[in-house]
Amino acid sequence: MFKRKLDALGYCSGDLHIRDDVEWRNFVYWIEDQRIRFYTIQDRDNLRTATGEKWTEACEKYLQVLQCPYNIGDRVMIADWLLGQAVRLEYGEKVEKYKAASVESIVHGAVTKDPFEHFKLDDSNFKAGLASICRQLNMPEHFDQEVTLRGVSILINQRLSKEALENKQFTSQEGVAFNLEDCPLGFDTEDRNLNEAAKGLRLLHVNELRELQTKINEAIVSAQSVTANPKTDERLGKVGRM
Repeated sequence: MFKRKLDALGYCSGDLHIRDDVEWRNFVYWIEDQRIRFYTIQDRDNLRTATGEKWTEACEKYLQVLQCPYNIGDRVMIADWLLGQAVRLEYGEKVEKYKAASVESIVHGAVTKDPFEHFKLDDSNFKAGLASICRQLNMPEHFDQEVTLRGVSILINQRLSKEALENKQFTSQEGVAFNLEDCPLGFDTEDRNLNEAAKGLRLLHVNELRELQTKINEAIVSAQSVTANPKTDERLGKVGRM
């Protein structure tokens, strides 16, 4: 929920689980000790060492001093408010650094960054989630997790994106059953499995060529709608000898 702000502030424990009392106490102490720094070092001890009701009292006093508008029991709003204060202070301390970062460089970096760069492909939770997505999409898994992920991305973009769902050509057309053995390959690799794989690649290539031809035809029609129907002004025409 707060991952972006936590990452921006350098929180080392990843995302914040506010229902965990120990993690919640550690977070409040960390954000005061490392980012907000309103108390002196000695005054922060109660937030670090106290437990139970004593810590709750120390935290409530701390929030009152900071003029936090939320009740001690509303951890979600308190966490968001504290993170907002910390981000504001962080920017105020390094304003020249952030001013130097132009909008163009930020946008360019976001566009060129590999969207799969931060995925941990060996993580068991990631593998289980990816396998579940493949089952729901009725698509096979590749032994390389990154290839599978890219395949899922392509399928969703082509079939389940907003544009694809609005285009009935992609959503309502089921296709016709086709026997792969009836497809001529044009050459023989002397390996049945390899021949079938080559046929599949050839059919995919033909499908891409068909889509390309459709786009070319659409471009020609659009151009003809401008060039093949010239408008004339009949008032300028003359009949008879000049």
